[in-house]
Amino acid sequence: MSSECREPLDLIRLSIDERVLVKCKGDRELRGKLHAFDQHLNMVLGDVEETVTIQDVDEETQEEIIRASKRNIEMLFVRGDIIILVSPPLRTT
Repeated sequence: MSSECREPLDLIRLSIDERVLVKCKGDRELRGKLHAFDQHLNMVLGDVEETVTIQDVDEETQEEIIRASKRNIEMLFVRGDIIILVSPPLRTT
């Protein structure tokens, strides 16, 4: 397999079987092993850690409250139309 990036999806192709960060709509982040993807950016991720960030305002103090909830998911199908960003693994050379 060639390690060249000529098209945007090549970067994702090079990340198969690697852990990636996927930012989604709705303040949702997924970190997991990329098993598969297609031209619509639908993805199958394994060993996923999902983080959902919730921003609230305290009624009494008007202070902004930011909460993050996490959960682990063994296997996850992610629709491409909710994906905002895909970050490949950091590679050190």
